[in-house]
Amino acid sequence: MNLGLIGTKLGMTREFLKTGQSVPVTVIKIEKGRVLDIINKEKRGYNAIKVGFYKIKNSKLTKQMKGYFAKKKTEPKKILKEFRVNSLETFKEGNELGLEILKDKKFIDVKSKTIGKGFAGVMKRWNFGGLRASHGVSVSHRSHGSTGQNQDPGRVFKGKKMAGHMGDKVRTMLNLEIIKTDPENNLIYIKGSIPGGKNSTVYLRESVKDVRRKTIEEKYNEKIKKSEKEKGKKK
Repeated sequence: MNLGLIGTKLGMTREFLKTGQSVPVTVIKIEKGRVLDIINKEKRGYNAIKVGFYKIKNSKLTKQMKGYFAKKKTEPKKILKEFRVNSLETFKEGNELGLEILKDKKFIDVKSKTIGKGFAGVMKRWNFGGLRASHGVSVSHRSHGSTGQNQDPGRVFKGKKMAGHMGDKVRTMLNLEIIKTDPENNLIYIKGSIPGGKNSTVYLRESVKDVRRKTIEEKYNEKIKKSEKEKGKKK
């Protein structure tokens, strides 16, 4: 079961732990989701729930979606996401999902769109070294050099690293540590940076992988225990 949430990236700050450590964190404001539909195995071959996020004006909906929300007797939602679940017993139409689903989680996966950089050359986009900046190299210091092939095959292979549109792509970061949650204000503090600019939409989910890595606090506590043992041996 990999339930997820959607939030808005507010920016970055630092969080001081009880241990005195300063940790850079990204702050995300979580949007509460509403269960709109229950999908069972008989209906589609698997168990899942459809969750709606973010309010939207009725005037901005298509006729089909107006009919859908009228049938469900609920307020319109901007984003609809489907999450597969093991059992449907704990879910009912109209229920709200918030930070409580990540209550006992230490690590999560984050998906968002990177900042668009526009058209970029190969040195910026792919970290090419460029040509020599010396005599004999004319107006091509930052060019990518040879591109095509000989008569056979006589074309440029797909995936060739060249100048082009940089950024503005969906990227997923796995196993990011949750430093703190603030259920009252619907805020979650995640260690490090995540893709995207301020006010961009961020998708959060339970970690797909089995994370055995220790958190910052667990590492610090282990360090203290080791030092205490060593002091006891010396005595």
